[in-house]
Amino acid sequence: MSAPAPMRWPVPPPGGFTAEDLDRLPDLPAHTELIDGSLVFVSPQKAFHTLVLDLLVTALRLSAPKNLRVRREMSVVLDRRQRPEPDVTVVRADAVTGGDQTAYPADAVVLAVEVVSPDSEVRDRERKPQLYARAGIGHFWRVEDDGSGNAIVYIYELDPASNAYALTGIFHDRVKVNVPFDINVDLTEIQHL
Repeated sequence: MSAPAPMRWPVPPPGGFTAEDLDRLPDLPAHTELIDGSLVFVSPQKAFHTLVLDLLVTALRLSAPKNLRVRREMSVVLDRRQRPEPDVTVVRADAVTGGDQTAYPADAVVLAVEVVSPDSEVRDRERKPQLYARAGIGHFWRVEDDGSGNAIVYIYELDPASNAYALTGIFHDRVKVNVPFDINVDLTEIQHL
């Protein structure tokens, strides 16, 4: 039996990778993101992460108006050097072009949701919200584990005067908001999934 071929990592071009490169680079791991022109590889996720995504995707799909679509783990082109992959994204329906689509434009995104994992704390708490706000995404949710398997949801809305997010609420058992549309999510359901 021959030895496995050594792993070949992509070498960045001068100036870093671009958003278009993600569709052209062969053999990238699933859920590779582009942050500041650098490739970011995602570690395997814990069960909490998957359960929160299942809960939110279902609840948001039930709540979203007909002109919006809820997508899980699809990248968003924020600019030439930024193509992160929010865990959940709510986009305008007219931005959905078909089964071969690999990303959405930032101006089509109504809500971006990140579920914080140990390896992505700084990206999810600091860098991605900065990038989403700068791209004009109106609403951002950050979801964290409270340490006992329960979800805490931090909800932000874009302040157009500062082009930064303002915290509008912290939710422990239930998210009940009316922007960007009427949403009512029982966070305790995660214990039953």
